[in-house]
Amino acid sequence: MASTYASPPAGLPGQMALHTSRAVFTEAYALIPSGVMRDIVTSGLPHWRDSRAWIIARPMSGFAETFSQYIVEVLPGGGSERPEPNVEAEGVLFVVEGQTTLTIEGKTHLLKEGGYAFLPPGSNWSLVNKSTAPVRFHWIRKRYEQVDGIALPEAFVSSDKDEPIRWMPDTRDTWGTTRFVDPADLRHDMHVNIVTLEPGAVIPFEETHVMEHGLYVLEGKAVYRLNRDWVEVEAGDFMWLRAFCPQACYAGPERFRYLLYKDVNRHAKLPF
Repeated sequence: MASTYASPPAGLPGQMALHTSRAVFTEAYALIPSGVMRDIVTSGLPHWRDSRAWIIARPMSGFAETFSQYIVEVLPGGGSERPEPNVEAEGVLFVVEGQTTLTIEGKTHLLKEGGYAFLPPGSNWSLVNKSTAPVRFHWIRKRYEQVDGIALPEAFVSSDKDEPIRWMPDTRDTWGTTRFVDPADLRHDMHVNIVTLEPGAVIPFEETHVMEHGLYVLEGKAVYRLNRDWVEVEAGDFMWLRAFCPQACYAGPERFRYLLYKDVNRHAKLPF
């Protein structure tokens, strides 16, 4: 059965294929369309076996600086017992295709499509694909910003299928967010949520804010405002926004959903 969620097409296009013409990197945003996420741009990762990754965002000075985002594919029998090389990094995993076995501090979890896991810094975790088909998942990483007097958040596992969509007020339940973390919980310095817009729904103003974004389109299509441009996006596309990049949206004829990263709940860093 086909996955509900988009993931890279892989392979290579035919020699007669037209260029996508949508890929762009600007001073305020980047658009990486699904059509350019091919075999030739994947990378291996240290201590991961039978695996490859599309690295679709990484910290870049003068652009988005707080996070990295991978789409990882793990073949049957593949995985890692030493997945995270940085003890200061927290992470979120979100499965878009297949299933995998995740072990956190000795406790085993089966993550299926829509499965979500939060991994605090210093976690002892491993991941192995014990199924007979490849698994694909997003892996979002951020250096955790510790604060005196605030405890580290705990690891947890959830699923898109188990969490409600919390609709924005006065939108007739057409624009909402699936939240995996309470926004008031200051232990968390990043949120990775899923935004849903029903057919024809809009984000009715140009959001312009300090949070950086990674937006991976899971379903549907839309016209998205990015800085000065209105850009068509569809399932499998990735939008990467630096701080203060204006954004808004008109959803298309089908439900439009995307996985959203943003940095939150910390003071702005000041130079010394």
